[in-house]
Amino acid sequence: MEVLLTMMEILAALVLIFVLGLVSVIFLEAYRRRHNNAHVEAPAIFEDPKSLKQEITGRVNFEKLNVPCPNIFDPAEKYLSLIIPAFNEEHRLPGALDETMNYLQQRAANDKSFSYEVLIIDDGSRDGTKRVAFDFVKKYGVNNVRVILLGKNHGKGEAIRKGMLHSRGELLLMLDADGATKVTDLEKLENQIHAVARKGHGDSAADKATFRISDIPIVAFGSRAHLEEKALATRKWYRNFLMKGFHLVVLLAAGPGIRDTQCGFKMFTRSAARKLFTNIRLKRWCFDVELVFLCKWFGIPMLEISVNWSEIPGSKVNPLSIPNMLWELALMSVGYRTRIWKINS
Repeated sequence: MEVLLTMMEILAALVLIFVLGLVSVIFLEAYRRRHNNAHVEAPAIFEDPKSLKQEITGRVNFEKLNVPCPNIFDPAEKYLSLIIPAFNEEHRLPGALDETMNYLQQRAANDKSFSYEVLIIDDGSRDGTKRVAFDFVKKYGVNNVRVILLGKNHGKGEAIRKGMLHSRGELLLMLDADGATKVTDLEKLENQIHAVARKGHGDSAADKATFRISDIPIVAFGSRAHLEEKALATRKWYRNFLMKGFHLVVLLAAGPGIRDTQCGFKMFTRSAARKLFTNIRLKRWCFDVELVFLCKWFGIPMLEISVNWSEIPGSKVNPLSIPNMLWELALMSVGYRTRIWKINS
């Protein structure tokens, strides 16, 4: 009996040491990342198509022409920016970009006031993603399609952040490179943002004259929550496990409000993007949850809007993502709740 008690005491002591050690590591890492909202600050350069041949083949080109890089704090120059993060998307990106460009060109032809840009952020791809992206720059011009090269893989959150901070749109849409959500669904998010913005704006002629959608902070989250029952029946078991477990952890970390935080289809007004993407610190899967937390912090209205979605083969989410997700959420909770992570207003 005494031996059993001794073993239980040793086990309890080991568990306590492990827990204290884990908490200490989380606090230390959160402290180390306190200025992590700086992220990758290498200047973004959009290359002119005339220099793409030399760039792709790797030969040095001293006469390369570059396009000035805009900043999220500059006034908007386009109506809509589409930000597409891409990591090893050589095969899925062409189809998604063809569909996107066809929609944008048709809309621009029907509405002369409509202007757009597509930003492809290559997150350190090791396949032909860069070549595919530059082919679209050549085809549509650097004013409509631009590529940012991060050099090495930093994560989806960092890629989107970089695109947001160097976009020109009044409205900014992030969407995945696989084309899982139909690009036409952006009109659902767009219309709801306009409806909410105009509710808080006066109806007088003076109010209408000064109304600018880019100045009103609003975020619209595309959502697959309405597809959950069907998804549970058709999706692989480990993805269902991931989804349910993740939803519970998200509820604890960021609170209620958005049922589907992870859908890669979200629209921001320029004002909202400026506040959010100059503050986010998480670089990978859980940056979406951090966006929800920051929206609540700033009091930015959040809309959740059902979108059409289909599962595309080649997903990079797998059971090994669980530890990284939990780690990032733990860092976020500790960082913000202890005020180690300061929020720039």
